[in-house]
Amino acid sequence: MFPKYARRRPEISSARHITRNTLDLLALQKPQGHKYDHGHALVLTGGPGQTGAARLAARAALRIGAGAVSLGVPPAAQMEVAVQITAIMLRRVADEDALCEILQDRRINAMCLGPALGTSEDKAALIARALKSGRACVLDADALTHLGSNPWLFDLLHDTCVLTPHAGEFLRIFPDISISTPETGVKHASDRAGCTVLLKGAQTTIGCPDGSVSVHQATGTRAVPWLATAGAGDVLAGIITGLLARGMDPLKAAETATFLHVECARQIGPGLIAEDLSEVLPAVLRDLLS
Repeated sequence: MFPKYARRRPEISSARHITRNTLDLLALQKPQGHKYDHGHALVLTGGPGQTGAARLAARAALRIGAGAVSLGVPPAAQMEVAVQITAIMLRRVADEDALCEILQDRRINAMCLGPALGTSEDKAALIARALKSGRACVLDADALTHLGSNPWLFDLLHDTCVLTPHAGEFLRIFPDISISTPETGVKHASDRAGCTVLLKGAQTTIGCPDGSVSVHQATGTRAVPWLATAGAGDVLAGIITGLLARGMDPLKAAETATFLHVECARQIGPGLIAEDLSEVLPAVLRDLLS
């Protein structure tokens, strides 16, 4: 069931803590250039009535500086999405063949798969096609459900993928890996998957296949309980996707997005809803880069 698990598990070492001082602020700067010099992200949506999560992710990818962002939309949801977007572009994705055709555009260099995508078999085929393309991919929400129930998808993961499970999703994908000690569990999971794994929570733990683990504590003075709201995770997935499109490596993108996600929530405070997070990103970035 786990064809990549034959590799030797890395030795456990202490985790690195993510703080403002550990961020690569130079990588967050946006030099002069054409929009496609800063990447083109593609986010796949679900069907009618299920497009909001992907739209949240797409807006976050655009806000974090991806040069262009497109939503891949099933025909039945095309009008629903068209009336909701402006700077984000729309691409019609009827099936796996349509996605394959879109991916002929080599400017598309990062993808977000899963927010309210759906769990039907045809969606698994879309995920497989995206993974086979070799593009950087963030797998969240329904894509993680597919990964847990379709072991053949697991074997398509590659080193520019980022998985973003919460605890329940993690245990469905890696049922034999305990997260009682999150650093150890995430390290084993990333080794098995051969890609970056981000375990969401008040302590967010991130591992990558080279054996390194980093931790971000949203506790104490950095506690943001109001992030426990529908859509917040979709925004996080979108920020990671946008950073991947801009050329960040997966571990750095996951760490930076985690920090920024919490900073946005801290600036908004109680009453936060997911739509607020992307809108406050410019102010957070100005503070960091000034």
